[in-house]
Amino acid sequence: MDDHDLAAALADEAGKLLCDIRAEGGEVGDRRANALLLERLARERPDDAVLSEEAPDDPIRLTRSRVWIVDPLDGTREYGEPPREDWAVHVALAVDGVPVVGAVALPAVGLVLHTGSAPVVPAAGPGPVRVAVSRSRQSEQVKHLVDALGATTVPMGSAGAKAMAVVRGDADVYAHSGGQYEWDSCAPVAVAAAAGLHVSRLDGTPLRYNRPDPYLPDLLICRPELADNVLAHVRSH
Repeated sequence: MDDHDLAAALADEAGKLLCDIRAEGGEVGDRRANALLLERLARERPDDAVLSEEAPDDPIRLTRSRVWIVDPLDGTREYGEPPREDWAVHVALAVDGVPVVGAVALPAVGLVLHTGSAPVVPAAGPGPVRVAVSRSRQSEQVKHLVDALGATTVPMGSAGAKAMAVVRGDADVYAHSGGQYEWDSCAPVAVAAAAGLHVSRLDGTPLRYNRPDPYLPDLLICRPELADNVLAHVRSH
């Protein structure tokens, strides 16, 4: 299978495993989903490197053009609070630092969004702009953006769930400035870009992956027609 189909299949497989073992909690879920993804990638793409949240960082990835970037369980807190649905599995492939392949599984709703079949973003509805925000910790920059846009907020858990809320038409903007890592955003960014959404850092610069330090503190995913306005308000703060 090609890379897009592989990413979707792996995200789906890990998501189904997580659903089956959800009663065992997030620590077990993280470990077992990570083991599944690493084993399958080693078998299917033995020449590629892997960067995973749940595995030691192997510096060999810095010498490779193709690097799979995975988060076996994005939203461990929400996963541990059934029946919450706002948790995800991320599987992405960055080629020379660009996220060209991605799959985000939302296992609790039986959905996998991926670059092999680019999602179609629903048309914007009436009413104020909707911003997907953290359930518990909104940064001052995001609070300023919400106020500047006269927006309503859509609180939810994992980064993948928030990004896919924009892809699915349940939100219009996902802006994050509270600190993340590459595995938090690589797959969501690939899927959002394939769907035609704007993706960038909060200063408008491109998102780059497989860097020596995987810390990637900020992110913007939004409807393209909102991007200039959102970036202007972010820069003004």
